[in-house]
Amino acid sequence: MTGKKISILIPAHNEEKYIFDTVAAVSHIAEVNEIVVIDDASADNTARLAADAGAVVISLPRNIGKGGALNRGLKTITGDIIALVDADLGFTAVDVKKLIAPVLADQADMTIARFPRARKKGGFGLVKGLAKNGIKFFVGIDVTAPLSGQRVMKRSVIESLGGFESGFGVEVGMTIDAIRRGFRIMEVEVNMTHAETGRDLKGFMHRGKQFLHVARVLAKRLAVR
Repeated sequence: MTGKKISILIPAHNEEKYIFDTVAAVSHIAEVNEIVVIDDASADNTARLAADAGAVVISLPRNIGKGGALNRGLKTITGDIIALVDADLGFTAVDVKKLIAPVLADQADMTIARFPRARKKGGFGLVKGLAKNGIKFFVGIDVTAPLSGQRVMKRSVIESLGGFESGFGVEVGMTIDAIRRGFRIMEVEVNMTHAETGRDLKGFMHRGKQFLHVARVLAKRLAVR
């Protein structure tokens, strides 16, 4: 797939601590042609710092969540291959190049980043377990990193799916639907790190919302199974 244009989509909400380094990192990947940050109504300097780092910035007037932000960005980008990158990766976002290579070589239609073991204890694995078991139930495949937001895919994949699922269930829905449609999925080990949530109130609230969103995505597919 030589000569294919690659676009990076980075949804961001109040990520001024990391966004400049994240954009700068992916801008150093030779194959990347376009970087778009969707500022999901941040109350800090996320948009300005993303622009300073060289990204095209779409500023949303109200917060619509990760899936909605990605769908908004999808309307703007022009790439044949699309990379989804979380805003809080910082300089480790450069490892997206490991996800790009198999898609460019036509070894996979979508790649998923498999992170190293977390540096500190977060939740109790309930969200990941729900996502992993849900994917196994619907398509019979064991996925090691069901919640990973770092993905690279051919544009034909997301066009076939009709866009991104809303909320934090976007990755689980994408995986199930892509496999159901016969697309080839490959997990790739990376050395990325992100802002990890701990076992505090903020962390549990985030994971609680994530659990509900994943459950909603699975229930939606169960209803039409």
